[in-house]
Amino acid sequence: MSSMFGKPRASGERPPQSPLPECNVAILGCRGAGKSALTVKFLTKRFISEYDPNLEDTYSSEELVDQQPVLLKVMDTADQDGPGNCERYLCWASAFLVVYSIDDRRSFEGCQRYLDVLALHARGCQRRCPVLLLGNKLDMEQYRQVPSAEGMSLASRFGCLFHEVSACQDFAGVQHVFHEAVREVRRQVEWNLPVRPLFITEERPCPPVATPVALPTHHGLATCTFNTLSTVNYKEIPSVAQAKLVTVKSSRAQSKRKAPTLTLLKGFKIF
Repeated sequence: MSSMFGKPRASGERPPQSPLPECNVAILGCRGAGKSALTVKFLTKRFISEYDPNLEDTYSSEELVDQQPVLLKVMDTADQDGPGNCERYLCWASAFLVVYSIDDRRSFEGCQRYLDVLALHARGCQRRCPVLLLGNKLDMEQYRQVPSAEGMSLASRFGCLFHEVSACQDFAGVQHVFHEAVREVRRQVEWNLPVRPLFITEERPCPPVATPVALPTHHGLATCTFNTLSTVNYKEIPSVAQAKLVTVKSSRAQSKRKAPTLTLLKGFKIF
């Protein structure tokens, strides 16, 4: 039997925990851009050199972003040479990472097709999801084919963020990109919050009797009169429809985070 006012429960039962808010991130890009390497680097801090380019899967990891827990789900897509069968991630993801390799101009040109598809989808469904353009394989600087200025220009044209990272060497940079996607989703939710209800006033007519009431004079005090005033009625304007919100709570201790799990299939090699 539990007691009131926050005292310990006699039965030792633990209160039910609210589910973590979720953030779904889809990683898009042409074959060979390093999408799987980025995914595994983020989840395990390790780098893979060989993987099946036709393998597509979704992974989950409990993350702490700005001291707020979130269940981050990552879809590592496996498109062949460009956007195809996009509905599977367009309706699922709340943010997108569009990846190209800085040493492969073909993969950069493929990113433009993905950005076109995302822009068209945003106009059609009137729902804007954050998009981050990501130049991978920064460790291959000596073989660079895509200057940073071109990446920034493309990102500016589509209104998305731009980063360059190395899935091979830079875990902190890779983690920052994924966490930045979560931050952008949270910002988008805040922008879509419904406006606080407004109030308007209604003047009600005065009662038919509005004769000033005079108080008698006592001991030389001046006579005071009180007029009857109109009453004011406050009427609430209906608020706009509630959107789905990602409620973030900070009560979950970081020490209780579960280690991310990853199933490696079809010849992954981890170093």
